[in-house]
Amino acid sequence: MHSPDHHSTLSHKDYARGHLREKDVIYRMTPRMTKEIAEKGMKLGSPVFIRIFKESHELEIWMEDTKTKKFKLFKTWKVAAMSGKLGPKLAEGDLQAPEGFYYVAKSQMKPDSKFHLAFNIGYPNSYDRAHAYTGSFIMVHGNRVSAGCFAMTDPGIEEIYTLCSQALTNGQPFFRIHIFPFRMSATRLNKAKGHRWHAFWTNLKEGYDWFEEKKTPPNVALKEKRYTFE
Repeated sequence: MHSPDHHSTLSHKDYARGHLREKDVIYRMTPRMTKEIAEKGMKLGSPVFIRIFKESHELEIWMEDTKTKKFKLFKTWKVAAMSGKLGPKLAEGDLQAPEGFYYVAKSQMKPDSKFHLAFNIGYPNSYDRAHAYTGSFIMVHGNRVSAGCFAMTDPGIEEIYTLCSQALTNGQPFFRIHIFPFRMSATRLNKAKGHRWHAFWTNLKEGYDWFEEKKTPPNVALKEKRYTFE
């Protein structure tokens, strides 16, 4: 079980209450994060967008620029632990981390996680269900251990959680989280030719390219069991 870190002023009893833990973290993180964000011309509470790349163990947070309404990269964190290999999650207990297009609403935030703080990415989505994939409780969380989730360390999740929570509190109805096997360049995808997931990854690349070009995440839908973007 996690205990309060040395920065926290909470007692063990208060720490066990998720809403107090969340409040404490946001209170501690806000001054530093506000300054860091302002230096990049953005504002705490602006809409956020997350991308994860499994091969390079990276999680990016992009934030909406108040003037242009385009998203700008705020920061990249190293994923401390994830299990499985490249390719989507297919079944409960397969220890795979998912790939695809997900979103997180306020109800998916989990401040009482046993891994310090967490949010549920919303797996399985409609694509996963259409392909009869199963699984549950796939989180981005603190700590350094993972069984199909993305462990970000406690200091990492405190920053990430603060950015996401403040965006939701400030009116973003949900934030999107796009998970890719690798950076979806034509060269890297070409190297995966012949791989069993090549067709699936080619579909993911469409969503990746949309964001790369427009710097706003697409609306993602499903047509004939494939992702579509608009």
